[in-house]
Amino acid sequence: MTRREFTATAAALALALPASGQGAIEIGSRRELFVDRFLIDRMTGAELALQTPRRESTAITLDKPWEGQFSNYVTVIHDGDEFRLYYRGLPESGKDGSAAESTCYAVSKDGKQFTRPDLELFEYKYSRKNNMILSGMAPFSSNFSPVIDTKPGVAAEQRYKALAGTRTSGLVAFQSADGIRWKKMREEPVFRAGAFDSQNLAFWSECEQKYVMYFRTFKVVSGKRVRWISRTTSDDFLNWSAGVEMTFGDAPPEHLYVNQTHPYFRAPHQYIALAARFMPGRQVMSDDEAKGLGVNPGYYKDCADAVLITSRGGTAYERAFLEAFLRPGLGVENWVSRNNYPALNTVQTGPAEISFYTLSNYGQPGTHLRRYSLVLDRFASIHAGYLSGEAVTKPLTFAGSQLLLNYATSAPGGVRVEIQEPDGRAIPGFALGDSVEMIGDQIERAARWKGPADVASLAGKPVRLRFVLKDADVFALRFA
Repeated sequence: MTRREFTATAAALALALPASGQGAIEIGSRRELFVDRFLIDRMTGAELALQTPRRESTAITLDKPWEGQFSNYVTVIHDGDEFRLYYRGLPESGKDGSAAESTCYAVSKDGKQFTRPDLELFEYKYSRKNNMILSGMAPFSSNFSPVIDTKPGVAAEQRYKALAGTRTSGLVAFQSADGIRWKKMREEPVFRAGAFDSQNLAFWSECEQKYVMYFRTFKVVSGKRVRWISRTTSDDFLNWSAGVEMTFGDAPPEHLYVNQTHPYFRAPHQYIALAARFMPGRQVMSDDEAKGLGVNPGYYKDCADAVLITSRGGTAYERAFLEAFLRPGLGVENWVSRNNYPALNTVQTGPAEISFYTLSNYGQPGTHLRRYSLVLDRFASIHAGYLSGEAVTKPLTFAGSQLLLNYATSAPGGVRVEIQEPDGRAIPGFALGDSVEMIGDQIERAARWKGPADVASLAGKPVRLRFVLKDADVFALRFA
């Protein structure tokens, strides 16, 4: 293990292990989403449960002559008062990295409907009236994946960065001041050891204090090549450590095509990955159905859905959920190869709403980007049914005077909270019998007890939280 790899691993372990000398996990005042088992010690009659995204309207139809049925590999970035959309334009199937590919750009004020600006940067069939930001730069439009660089002190001309390339070219780094006009950071590739045949993405990690990149590889499992995710790190976006294959605990090996790992904007120490799970040879659509819908003959004998995977840095993912986060849904047109691939990033599109986007109708007429929504912070939850259940956290320390919960209950349901000593004894004044039942549906509401109005007296001390739920969900918590 190199010094850089050791440092990255140590940083990840600092988040994942109890604080030294305290026997407790330091969470301070950061928000914690219940998308993994990081804080949970045990559950009785309760479980981690996925939420079901709400299907919304079409965000953009990719029907321009330079876009078409094989447009793919989408990134959505919320920048100030704009939502920016980047994607590959490709009207006909062909080898990755072909001259027919372009990188396109669209913009929105609300993240719900996107429009194409006439950028007039590149010519297409004797006209510059198009939304291309890269053209004639094969092979880099195949999988161009941009990001806003949030590293403190980054130069203005490098505020936007991107990686792109194929196995043959390697990944090349790009930079931009405005996210529209791009140039290479250097001619030579910055990383070569990967398959790279989909988005290969990087971002500045606030919690790890370095750039991290997640890229496509293959792994041989039981004699079969499986599409895999690997990771590398860098201090400067140009010099990257040796790639390391990600681990998935005891989850079965599955083809993960695009990984879309990103720091969740309201809890950047928690990485959310909306990964495309590809099922080669799993055919739903008949030959006649494919012909009737005009599906390209090479793209209807496989199917795909999306799964929720998480990480807290380092080379480990947690797959708390093996079931689909997003099913293909009604209509055989949704059960084609490379359909339902999520775009990179989740963004806030309303006071209590986040959105993500998936590619629909791939390889057939009407290819478009579909928006899905969730309530803020609600990817998953601690859930208990009508007969009640409970969850107890590992020992933790916090900073603040209030415990704020994102929760929802039924009309007869409720949530009560007990604060315990690390050995499980209820702390006087914060016992379950003192808890004021929380009823309703709130993004953020303070837990209350009959005695003390706040929890400031417990700040900095190791405690456990015990949640007792009836027909209810707790999605996230934070202390403030």
